Amino acid sequence: AAFISIQAFPALLDLPQELEVSAVSCGSRHTAVVTRGGELYTWGWGKYGQLGHGNSASSDRARRVEHLVAKGLRVEEVVCGPWTTYVRV
Repeated sequence: AAFISIQAFPALLDLPQELEVSAVSCGSRHTAVVTRGGELYTWGWGKYGQLGHGNSASSDRARRVEHLVAKGLRVEEVVCGPWTTYVRV
């Protein structure tokens, strides 16, 4: 099992430099950002699928939610709950 660092203090986010973040939302143990280009990146604890990557894997690294890209959807807004992530496209 992969070790996932759950931190209760601010940490630097390692996203590609060309991405500009327009919105951020934090759940209990996961975080999501929307870029100005309408892409969604998520990371953290994923036990209930709240990261949106089609599985229950957790990740310390921000990953783009490919399902939304494949469907041609542009994310406008994200709101994270305790174990959920809601997006408006």
